Amino acid sequence: MRPPSEPAGRVADAVAGHWVDRLAPSRARPYLRLARIERPVGWWLLLLPCWWSAALAGIAAGRAPDPLHLILFLIGAVAMRGAGSTYNDIADRDLDAQVERTRSRPLPSGQVSTRAAAAFLVAQALVGLCVLLQFNGTAILVGMLSLAPVAIYPFMKRVMPLPQGVLGLAFAWGALMGWVAVFGRLDAPALWLYAGTVAWIVGYDTIYAVQDIEDDEIAGIKSSARLFGARLKPAVGLCYALAAALMVPALWGAGAHGLGWLGLVLFAAHLAQQVLRLSPRDGRLALTLFRSNRDAGLILFAGLAADAVWQAMG
Repeated sequence: MRPPSEPAGRVADAVAGHWVDRLAPSRARPYLRLARIERPVGWWLLLLPCWWSAALAGIAAGRAPDPLHLILFLIGAVAMRGAGSTYNDIADRDLDAQVERTRSRPLPSGQVSTRAAAAFLVAQALVGLCVLLQFNGTAILVGMLSLAPVAIYPFMKRVMPLPQGVLGLAFAWGALMGWVAVFGRLDAPALWLYAGTVAWIVGYDTIYAVQDIEDDEIAGIKSSARLFGARLKPAVGLCYALAAALMVPALWGAGAHGLGWLGLVLFAAHLAQQVLRLSPRDGRLALTLFRSNRDAGLILFAGLAADAVWQAMG
């Protein structure tokens, strides 16, 4: 049942006034909400590691990032973020019904049946597969391997105190894809970038989890925000520091010059100000800080891409 405060068809944690509510056909709205179309920050955060990796590969190869690769990663990120969100909602439909912020989502509220959601999941995954098949054979294999952490993540919040670690393994996969799409192999810079991206994701998703601490405790859902408790700020700070530190050998190994390093410094500064502003008791601020990671990621991408273009011109 939906909360009394929510009108029919509305989702409590959806973006108010979005075009999904104003323009989309009523029958399509629950499916668009399953895919989180009204919250683009999710696909941005899935896309950015792909773009980082493509730009880092461009630096190493002495050429600008491949525009076709960037477009394919964009399409794939939107499709696979939607598929992942749908899969997560199917797996979490009973837990979501116990959390104030999520109980009005399409599945726990009965707007969409589980069978219809599963069919929608398959359709989105097929779009992602079509995108993946445009790359070389090694990239296709690496992309397929990403399904393992994606498949197990929704269940980790029931059994492990740090499920954000598994989310990091899944969401950071793009940090491998841009590199392998160019070189057809995985090298140390891509692996360092992947490790740093995992730490970044654990940090920002811990901030996101601040919104649900009280409901998670009632429902028995485990999260890094609950695990860190009073040490939330230093824990997020450690994750972010580790993210920046692990990206240093990635840039070094790829042969980054000044613009790439400037991008990393500004990225780290953005993460630092998030930690300084973070309050474990302010869910609204936590959501704002979480969303700001799109801007942090774009700053890093801009630096890496500009470095690649500069070196190609030289």
